[in-house]
Amino acid sequence: YLCLSDFIAPAISEQKDHLGFFVVTMGDGVEQLALEYEKKQDDYSAILVKALGDRLAEAFAEYLHQKVRGIFGFPDTPGTLIEDLIQEKYRSIRPAPGYPACPVHSEKGKIWEFLQVESRLGVRLTESFAMTPASSVCGYYFMHPQAKYFRVGDVREV
Repeated sequence: YLCLSDFIAPAISEQKDHLGFFVVTMGDGVEQLALEYEKKQDDYSAILVKALGDRLAEAFAEYLHQKVRGIFGFPDTPGTLIEDLIQEKYRSIRPAPGYPACPVHSEKGKIWEFLQVESRLGVRLTESFAMTPASSVCGYYFMHPQAKYFRVGDVREV
């Protein structure tokens, strides 16, 4: 069984290691524009605006991940193809709370506290830990050479 902590050097190893946190957002403009379309009863355009905002947030998260790999000394090689990036042929992962490797959404609260997200970016967490504005992405950076995406089973008290 895998755990995200498998990709961080243990404290007793005295090996220097890092864990990164990130939050990106397209801001309130996406929701405001979608609302304008909804007021005009143009649901199709409202849906397209929201979908585009979500894709742009994901693209920005991927762009930032690429930059972070370079900062940590693992830049993409010259001539890297988009297909290689899509197939995640690079060192590091950026899992997010609420997704298969860390399915507990409430872990976002720790990221918010550490990065002071609400005061710095204006991105809030709802009672159920959804991000608002919705076109936002958050997660962790793990640079371990064996880091990979995986799925955990149900998380519950035993």
